[in-house]
Amino acid sequence: MLARLLRARRGHAGWDWTDWASYSYLVFGTLLMFGPVLWLAVSSLKSESGLQEFPPTLLPSEQVRVAVPGQAAPLPLVQVTAGAQAGRELALLRRIGLQATLLDPAAPETPVRVPVADTKKVMHLHAAWENYSEMLSKFSFGTYLFNTVFITVVATVLTLLVNSMAAFALSKYRFPGREPAFLIMLATLMIPPTIVLVPNYLIAASFGLTNSLWGVIWPAVATPTGVFMLRQYMLTLPDELIEAARMDNASEWRIYWRIILPLSAPALAVLAIFSVMWRWNEFLWPMVVLSRSESFTLQLALNSFQGELTTQWHYLLAMTVLTLLPVTAVFLVLQKYITQGIASAGVK
Repeated sequence: MLARLLRARRGHAGWDWTDWASYSYLVFGTLLMFGPVLWLAVSSLKSESGLQEFPPTLLPSEQVRVAVPGQAAPLPLVQVTAGAQAGRELALLRRIGLQATLLDPAAPETPVRVPVADTKKVMHLHAAWENYSEMLSKFSFGTYLFNTVFITVVATVLTLLVNSMAAFALSKYRFPGREPAFLIMLATLMIPPTIVLVPNYLIAASFGLTNSLWGVIWPAVATPTGVFMLRQYMLTLPDELIEAARMDNASEWRIYWRIILPLSAPALAVLAIFSVMWRWNEFLWPMVVLSRSESFTLQLALNSFQGELTTQWHYLLAMTVLTLLPVTAVFLVLQKYITQGIASAGVK
């Protein structure tokens, strides 16, 4: 199907100008959306010195280093581009001002001095997989990953449960004050999260939830966006189903669990995607309520790589790539269920 879609064009006998315009727009949009992600993934395989190269390169590369007799560590290799030594590849011993002192790895007894402007680095492709392995061994990545997964999974399950209950009551029950309660709930969407940051922290502190993963979970369970989304979807479900279930002596909990939730699967899948993205990428509230490193999430761990004077960019990029993979996988899996749920939902 994808191949047929890519071969489709308006001009059956040849390429029409609209075909060129459409495919150009699609290619530009694809590069615009996925270009930064590709650059991030490739840059995460660059070494610390490779990230500092100017001008930057797309593929991971670094300067070649050679072992020179009499030197404790391998020296970087450069190529002389002008002068009597033009074309030779020599090891860079030191650089003082505009002059570079070079050594021939085969005969290091006679140093050669050439202007720095007459040299260029000898580069080679090198994927620094050690960025990932060293990060996993040096830092408590497993702890940060467990904390983030625990918060995301538990908060998402509670969000779906609590919000669907509220949406069920606001859409299918008739009681005094239902509309004002719904409007008040919607009005909370206009309140910036930073406004309620201090009250939320005082409440979490009074219940002893600071430096606890549950302190991150509970304030984020009830979301006006989720209640509004589910309520609007449940309003489209026929009331006759609920009345028929009540005539069969089904309890309200059984109606909610066996009828409303299965029919609301598409809306629940959408809310699940939103909840996973919200909880996985949340930074401000965990930073406020968590202060011990053993309780940090991945986002707080990423922030810890940025120091006041230096930043370990190679580790930072590698961890960023790892934090993107789970939420991307969840989106791809649940996207399929959204399509299936929309196709199969309804009363037959």
